[in-house]
Amino acid sequence: MFKYAPFIMALFAPLSAHAASDEDLRNLGEQIKQLQDHQQQRILQLEQQLQQNVAAPPQNVRPASSEAAFNPAISLILGGTYGNLKQDPATPATGFAMSANPGHEQGFNLGESELVIEANIDPQFRGTGRFAIDPAGGLSAEEVHVQTSALGEGLTLKMGRFLSGLGYLNEKHAHTWDFVDQPLVYAALWDNQLSEDGVQIKWLAPATMFIEIGGEIGRGRSFPGTDRVKNGSGAGVLFAHMGDDIGFEHNWRAGISLHQTRRVNAISDAVPDLLNTTGGVSNSFTGDSRTAGLDFIWKYAPNGNVRQTHFTFLGEYFRRKESGLLTYDTATATATPTPNTTDSYAVTQSGWYVQSIYKFMRRWRAGLRYDRLDSGTAQVGASNATNVVSDYHYSPTRKTLMLDYSPSEFSRLRLQLAQDNSRQGLPDRQLFVQYIMSIGAHGAHQY
Repeated sequence: MFKYAPFIMALFAPLSAHAASDEDLRNLGEQIKQLQDHQQQRILQLEQQLQQNVAAPPQNVRPASSEAAFNPAISLILGGTYGNLKQDPATPATGFAMSANPGHEQGFNLGESELVIEANIDPQFRGTGRFAIDPAGGLSAEEVHVQTSALGEGLTLKMGRFLSGLGYLNEKHAHTWDFVDQPLVYAALWDNQLSEDGVQIKWLAPATMFIEIGGEIGRGRSFPGTDRVKNGSGAGVLFAHMGDDIGFEHNWRAGISLHQTRRVNAISDAVPDLLNTTGGVSNSFTGDSRTAGLDFIWKYAPNGNVRQTHFTFLGEYFRRKESGLLTYDTATATATPTPNTTDSYAVTQSGWYVQSIYKFMRRWRAGLRYDRLDSGTAQVGASNATNVVSDYHYSPTRKTLMLDYSPSEFSRLRLQLAQDNSRQGLPDRQLFVQYIMSIGAHGAHQY
């Protein structure tokens, strides 16, 4: 700083009425030249250092190879529950004995654990393998698919086995559920989740608000479909979602879904069609199944800070119509063929739920959910009019309260209480304790 003091003083010295002398001008020129030489020398030093750093590779770093370049994200989700139930979980909801009944597990059990492997295959494709760990041993393929990443025009194509895009909760993996279990309508109509082997295409509109339209065709392997050996598709899905922000504290999303499949010789065991029938009977149904659904979610975060406090309201409604032929008591029909046990059958059933989740502290959340089903009134052919109960005159319901604590983004502990009135005359008070732990690299979850 003091080296160039004469130059600085010369710049800021008050103007004089007399012209500067030749000696002053020479001194000023020398100072300027020294400053230029110093700057040039410093630039040369920096260029030499940069060249040395580029020429010498970092120590202890191996050159990339084909094996090292393949670096998938691998994660293991560990989950377990303890369930205390008053009633037999195998008993289905009243009026939904021919629907799915995933039920619960009593006592200690491993719960939902899964192994996830995913990575970019190349600039055009990304692969995902998600395998559920069977408590009895072995792995089952939950999701195994390839997804495009460079189609452009807002298009994305998915091929393989995947969770359907219908509704809101269906695409959510079990470790991201806000409660230990799915709502009653998901359990009864989708066997918790609809999974498909096939192709899915989505289009994201180039708009300021979120607009997504998609469709799927697949094998129809999951309930309510029937896994058949045939050419072509056995099920189809159409869905549309839209949403937007309201300021920086509120956002929402709404959707509509349509699903169609065909059931062929779908067997339902222990159906209490005849009143006072011990153990029930086995019925077979062949026909078409069509389901329409609506979903809506609203999220609120004060000051936009979702990490501190957060409120979510979610609701979904599904309505299914099935029509075809019902064979009553297949075991009896096989022993002594009686063609009169098969006749027409049609029913429209529905269900809905609403739930709210409140993050009242940084690591704590509380949730409340209400479920309701409507078994509808069946239209039964004359041959089975005295066998099949067409109207149960009962609406299954359930109220659930949840509290969970997340020490970090990789772990969660949960307590859940429920008053289950889904089975007529069999009220059930349920208690669940759950843990969910994540090991390894795991991608961000969907909205």
